[in-house]
Amino acid sequence: MLQFITHHTDRYDEITGTRAVLEGGCRWIQLRMKEAPAETFLRTGREVGRLCRQYGATFILDDRVEFVAELGADGVHLGKNDLPVAEARRRLGPAALLGATANTFADIERAAAAGADYIGLGPFRFTRTKSNLSPLLGIGGYRTIMAQCRTAGIALPVVAIGGITAPDVAGILATGTSGIALSGALLSAEDPAEETRKIIEIITHSKS
Repeated sequence: MLQFITHHTDRYDEITGTRAVLEGGCRWIQLRMKEAPAETFLRTGREVGRLCRQYGATFILDDRVEFVAELGADGVHLGKNDLPVAEARRRLGPAALLGATANTFADIERAAAAGADYIGLGPFRFTRTKSNLSPLLGIGGYRTIMAQCRTAGIALPVVAIGGITAPDVAGILATGTSGIALSGALLSAEDPAEETRKIIEIITHSKS
């Protein structure tokens, strides 16, 4: 599983970046515009949502629970300082996809108990796309936490996130994670669509 988290760069905005990775085969988009005013977020979200529907991709909003219905999104991803998972579930109902950010096994336990559908576990390494980073995990951190999940019988999909690049992917997946989330690694590539195809091929090979 490859998730793309939108990010505004000199070359790509949220819409053009989304289009590029969809063309490369990514089928999971998270629209992340933390500081955007509601009007800007909705305008961008309508177009990103249209692209996701065109390509048959899952469309997730970062944090903005209040816009899920209006944009026809599949759900939300909630950071550790966002709305609690249980409250989002109450507002959005049983069908919505809810993701939760985690940095520790205890975070995963809480999110699982609250009704999360998947976990974004990180950061793997330093990333400039996010402020107020939690402690870096590295391969060793993923290996330890995934082992704890298996011992506890927690089978939620865990997606690795945070500064990941193509050479990291196979090693991270070998720890038992279900997939990876990328932003800068795709948008900073010379050809984001081709880089997306390359990453998907690595994931497919690692899982076979």
